[in-house]
Amino acid sequence: MSIATIDAAIIRFLHRVTVPVSRAAIFIVYFWFGILKVVGQSPANPLVQALFMRTIPYADFGAFIVLFGLFECLIGISFLVPGMERAALPLLIIHWILVILPLFLLPEVTWRQFMVPTLEGQYIIKDLLIIGTVISIVGHLKPISAARHLHDSGPRPDAARKAS
Repeated sequence: MSIATIDAAIIRFLHRVTVPVSRAAIFIVYFWFGILKVVGQSPANPLVQALFMRTIPYADFGAFIVLFGLFECLIGISFLVPGMERAALPLLIIHWILVILPLFLLPEVTWRQFMVPTLEGQYIIKDLLIIGTVISIVGHLKPISAARHLHDSGPRPDAARKAS
């Protein structure tokens, strides 16, 4: 067996498992981290609370962190259900915006010095990996077909021609 044959077999295998493994990884990270927020055990809670106090100090943080945790759980679950990725994408964009804000609004917490993040800053920056993984999953989706779209929105133009 040649190296080229082994290489091709590995690549075929990885191509088959890329999306399922990526879906599971997104689920685990979002659901697990979300549940930790819901039960008040997330190590990110102090960072989230500092950002919360900087942006909406008049609201109840206790309720917010539970809802934010459930929001993360929903994102995770949506990646386990084929077809829900499209619905999860806007939720992820909102989540990513919220998650990146501390890099700009809490620089004293997220940066030691220019281009040297704290552990919290590294935690945020690693979300680039999650973004890449989501892009990989969504990039493997089948496009919504034009025929299905036309079918859902009314009679197809070629059907009217055939009937006449």
